[in-house]
Amino acid sequence: MSFKSPLEGIEEQFEMIQILDENGQIVDEDNLPDLSDDDLVELMRRMVYTRVLDQRSIALNRQGRLGFYAPTAGQEASQLGSHYAMEKEDFLLPAYRDVPQLIFHGLPLYQAFLFSRGHYHGNQMPEDVNALSPQIIIGAQITQAAGVALGMKRTGKQNVALTYTGDGGASQGDFYEGVNFAGAYQAPAIFVVQNNQFAISVPVEKQSAADTIAQKAAAAGVPGFLVDGMDVLAVYQVVKEARERAINGEGPTMIETMTYRYGPHTMAGDDPTRYRTDDMDDEWEKRDPLVRFRKYLESKDLWSEEKENEIIETAKEEIKAAIKEADQQDKQKVTDLMSIMYDRLPQNLEEQMEEYKEKESK
Repeated sequence: MSFKSPLEGIEEQFEMIQILDENGQIVDEDNLPDLSDDDLVELMRRMVYTRVLDQRSIALNRQGRLGFYAPTAGQEASQLGSHYAMEKEDFLLPAYRDVPQLIFHGLPLYQAFLFSRGHYHGNQMPEDVNALSPQIIIGAQITQAAGVALGMKRTGKQNVALTYTGDGGASQGDFYEGVNFAGAYQAPAIFVVQNNQFAISVPVEKQSAADTIAQKAAAAGVPGFLVDGMDVLAVYQVVKEARERAINGEGPTMIETMTYRYGPHTMAGDDPTRYRTDDMDDEWEKRDPLVRFRKYLESKDLWSEEKENEIIETAKEEIKAAIKEADQQDKQKVTDLMSIMYDRLPQNLEEQMEEYKEKESK
């Protein structure tokens, strides 16, 4: 008896969705999103701003002025195209690389810098920002998103919970549990898996025998889509449609965005030259999301070098002001952290609290 894989032909089911090719040309007119010229310009503004923020954050990290930082260059279309499809009242559950979405969802930039420094105020969301702070535990935000989405369904809110993880996160147990739970209860959740090809240094093909991560949605009875994550229009359109299905009671969606991070995994000593080749970097550089979208906007007379330079200068000034504001915040004390960790301190910590209060008063 010859064995036939039950997944035979799965590649055809999950062909990559692309609207804008590497040369900025429209290749799928039928699925072109209904965005105004102002929307298109705003999307590009956000991507340029985020690229500058990434460059400045790396510099600040090297100067010792930021703590933990995960570079974002290369993933702007995936991050900001997906977020642009959200509404203000939707709930955002970011991973640690997804600080740009959190900023555009309403978190002040200075607080994002405080998050990087490990200051508790960086994790305190303003009242009008429906979001959790960036999740450091790999995959934990997936189960949280399922819970938030179920809460929305039970209270009748016409909103969604949108969360992100990377290809490595899709190998975690929390990932399968969260997607399965959301599927079973038809919760309005959107799970975006940003496949940047490496979980730190482990290539995606060594993480799973599946041809795509998107196909794993089938096991949970959830629609799955594979999208060109360097194409901001394709990402926006797929997430927009997923949101519409969710608020119409049609349940969750899993979206795999094929993308690439141009920098290291984090600034904590990772050296991508040890596991990536120059040829691979060069090939993905040709797919730069900013370059292809810039070409598209220029063909519509919506973009210019002058406009981009203005945005770059504005970003630099806002970043400079934000890091100065972060510097002016009160230093975090041990007693501050202890006081907000528990509703009621355990006895052993009460004793330690008194010890630290005495030390801090000297």
